[in-house]
Amino acid sequence: MHYLLSQPLISNDTVVFGLLALCLGFIFYTSSRNTGFWSKFYSVVPAVLMCYLLPAILTSTGIISDEISSLYFMASRYLLPAALVLMTLSIDIKAISNLGSKALIMFLTGSAGIIIGGPIAILIVSIFSPDTVGGNDFDAIWRGLSTIAGSWIGGGANQAAMLEIFQYNPEKYGGMVLIDIVVANVWMAIVLLGVGKTKQIDKWLKADTSAIEKLRIKVTEFTEKITRVPTLNDYMILLALAFTAVGIAHFLGDEISNYLTSNFDAVSDQKSFLSFLGSSFFWMVVLATSLGIALSFTKAKNYEGAGASKIGGMFIYILVATIGMKMDLGKVLENPGLIAVGFIWIAIHAGLLIFVAKLIKAPYFFLAVGSQANVGGAASAPVVAAEFHPSLTSVGVLLAVLGYVVGTGGALLCAYLMEVASNL
Repeated sequence: MHYLLSQPLISNDTVVFGLLALCLGFIFYTSSRNTGFWSKFYSVVPAVLMCYLLPAILTSTGIISDEISSLYFMASRYLLPAALVLMTLSIDIKAISNLGSKALIMFLTGSAGIIIGGPIAILIVSIFSPDTVGGNDFDAIWRGLSTIAGSWIGGGANQAAMLEIFQYNPEKYGGMVLIDIVVANVWMAIVLLGVGKTKQIDKWLKADTSAIEKLRIKVTEFTEKITRVPTLNDYMILLALAFTAVGIAHFLGDEISNYLTSNFDAVSDQKSFLSFLGSSFFWMVVLATSLGIALSFTKAKNYEGAGASKIGGMFIYILVATIGMKMDLGKVLENPGLIAVGFIWIAIHAGLLIFVAKLIKAPYFFLAVGSQANVGGAASAPVVAAEFHPSLTSVGVLLAVLGYVVGTGGALLCAYLMEVASNL
């Protein structure tokens, strides 16, 4: 049951962080049980889904609130770039390039599914509920949906760009954020449920998974060869590598975005498809990933043996919990018409992915990670990739970065198509 509280029960971020840590610890402890109730429970419900759901329950019952918490900002600006560095530290670029073109094809298919899915969803819903997808001027629903397109093709930076470009009524924007989070998380849950049935799905797709298997074996062998009992010295050097890179990524990201915004009209103009280049968050993600890849060509690569990607994974799960805080389950049914638009939209995205995967015999791994690199971005794609195998995390990271690059252009195209569909 949802309780409307002007203030959450707990507003102190230190206490909220403790609650989130308790949730994550509880989930990881119970999911490690090999027998009994929890073993059966997690065979049905993926552990990572619970990492979103428990914080969402805390928000929905008025115990905590994302609206007055700074934890998401902290996790997305400090821990996410640190995780990207630690997860790409031991990346094998040559082995990833051997995966072939199917990963890229599935990623671009996911983007295309979002671009055409929005206008089609508007057309379908307008048949039985024209008011749901109507609205005039800055209240026009297509303007609000453009922000979801930005989020689902790229990420937060692209979403903010769409809000700036189309000037959707700020008072109603919260409803769009809700649809974004609810629908994206439900779809992620479905994707994660499929991970447990990967072999059956790949068999149905007639997919050749040999390249993925080779990458998994190669990375696993490398990790086993360099694995050691980590010392305090190892952890301090990892801390230095990760957060020095975060500092550099933030410093250069701010400088680059300010320079480009000040000197190039195409970047400063929010209506330009190049406006994402003015986002310091975009540059932070790109630079953190690039620094991680650069370190993979040095001896720093061997710090994977001390658990670099595991620490990166821990940071990502803290971010996942703060994303879960944003989802108020009590508001899900407040606007069923728009929720329906969201689910039809994501169903078209899913349908196109399944069709193309079947057509080119792409493995489910490419379908799942290609989708999440669009819909979830840098916060979700590595998590989903790691569910297949920890050694595949870096594939998710690289595709997510690509999502930020194509996000604004793809969302602009989707928005213009949705405007046409709204006026038919």
